[in-house]
Amino acid sequence: YEAISKVIGGPAPRGAPAATKSAIDPRMAERLPLRLLLAEDNVVNQRVALHTLDRLGYRADLAANGIEVLEALARQQYDVVLMDVQMPELDGLEATRQICQRWAAERRPRIIAMTANAMPGDREICLAAGMDDFIAKPVYPETLFETLLEWLQRKPADTMG
Repeated sequence: YEAISKVIGGPAPRGAPAATKSAIDPRMAERLPLRLLLAEDNVVNQRVALHTLDRLGYRADLAANGIEVLEALARQQYDVVLMDVQMPELDGLEATRQICQRWAAERRPRIIAMTANAMPGDREICLAAGMDDFIAKPVYPETLFETLLEWLQRKPADTMG
C-alpha cells in the first residue's frame, strides 16, 4: 500500500510510519535496558518481532502460548511482555488475567498486546483483560519503539530492570 501510495501520490495508511528516515534508535537497549518476553505462536511473526526488537538493540525470550508465558514469569522477572492475543492452549487474554491475579501491579510486567485483532473494540477488550497497551499488527518498528519508550517513562525506575 505504501509503495502504491508513493507512486500515485496518495496518503500513507493511518498508523504507518512516515516515509522519512527512521527515528529508530539501534542503541535504545543500551540506554534503556529491558527484560522482554515475546508471546507469539506463529513462527513467521516470531521472526519478524525478534528482528524488530533487534533493530532496537533488544533480545527477547520467547513463549509460544499463554501457559509458557506463565511458566516463564514464574522462573524470572520481566519488564515487558509483548503478548499475542490468539494463541493455542491459553490465549493472551486469559494469560493476562492470570498474571494480574498472581502478581501485584507493582511486581508484574507491563503487558502490551501485539495482535492482528484491530477491529473497533479490540483495544478495549485487551485493556479490560489487564493489558497495559495495544499495538496492532503489522507492528512497525517506530510504533514499537514509541510504545516501549512511553512505558519506560511512565514506570518508576526502581521497579524496572
